[in-house]
Amino acid sequence: MRRKSNGFTIIELMVVILIIGILAAIAAPLMQARVDKSKWSEACTSAGTIRTAVRNYASEVNSATVQTLAGKNLGDITIQQVLNFSPQDLEGTFFSPGDYTITSINSDGIAAITVEGGSKDDSPSGSYTLQTDGKWIKQ
Repeated sequence: MRRKSNGFTIIELMVVILIIGILAAIAAPLMQARVDKSKWSEACTSAGTIRTAVRNYASEVNSATVQTLAGKNLGDITIQQVLNFSPQDLEGTFFSPGDYTITSINSDGIAAITVEGGSKDDSPSGSYTLQTDGKWIKQ
């Protein structure tokens, strides 16, 4: 007569470990993409704030004056002062003021802002541009 077994066989345990390993291998890249996306949300928020500051500045000066900001980097303290930013306003967990550049400004005073990643530890790499139409495009 056979005895009834109360435990798992080594084969059953190995199959479970294999399944968990496969699920972990699939989930890890997905999680990393989500983490990077959340880091870029900091940049998108700051880029929107910069764009609002440029629009406010455009309402105070003529269009030729506001166009001089195109191509300027927010790491420049003079540009920060023109837009009424203090150096701490754009300092984030993953991005610093020097990561933001005013790419272009349209006739309505709406700026396109490019953000470069990778300047701080644990910041995402690559670059994104907040276009004048509000789209967030990976470069």
